Amino acid sequence: MIRIAAAGDVHFGEDSAGTLQPYLDDVADCADLLVLAGDLTRCGSAEEAAVLAKELDGLPLPVFAVLGNHDYHDDQHREITHVLEQHGIRVLEGTGEVVTAGGKRVGVAGIKGFGGGFAGACGTEFGEPEMKAFIRHTKDRAARLEAALAGLEADAKVCVLHYSPVEETLRGERLEIYPFLGSYLLAEAIDRGGADIVFHGHAHAGAEKGVTPGGVRVRNVAQPVIGTAFKAYCLGDDGHDDC
Repeated sequence: MIRIAAAGDVHFGEDSAGTLQPYLDDVADCADLLVLAGDLTRCGSAEEAAVLAKELDGLPLPVFAVLGNHDYHDDQHREITHVLEQHGIRVLEGTGEVVTAGGKRVGVAGIKGFGGGFAGACGTEFGEPEMKAFIRHTKDRAARLEAALAGLEADAKVCVLHYSPVEETLRGERLEIYPFLGSYLLAEAIDRGGADIVFHGHAHAGAEKGVTPGGVRVRNVAQPVIGTAFKAYCLGDDGHDDC
């Protein structure tokens, strides 16, 4: 069995020291790896990322993360990535890595993702240059995610996003903002690339559980949704992920 601790939208500021680390003291007792589904910082500064990195320093398990929209706000996403990686946190952006966890080879691939909406109510690459650029960005993120997943040679595959690939985990959010919370193109990429479970954040008022059209489990692990510092999920042979 593979045990995965997951959380998103921790929104760390420079005043957040000590707010997460106490909850992680025993994380290795219930998880083999930790994934963070974006919005790691409050306003996207490297200083905020440094506070979070120190909270995660020295954890005895692999830590993977993707960035979220907040992490891009101050145009310091490269600096944020550098700070986190200096502390051993693997930041994924259209990339993947294989680690040993739970006695198995576990592939973890991730990307921030982007918006665009869902079948029947989505944007298209048509019209103004700004709209074309919006959808092209989502298509590019989806293509890179698919390639990263397909390239993993592992017993199990874990996908980490910030934006949602399905509507189900957005239920509770206002319908008007669905196009800014995710895209069906991400789900198509996941189904083609292959995954056993997907984690995302971003939708603070959404629902926890969903599934892609191809049957891949999707979990919204934004902290306001899971109601805790992190939640542990287990991948076994029974098709269930509750630990």
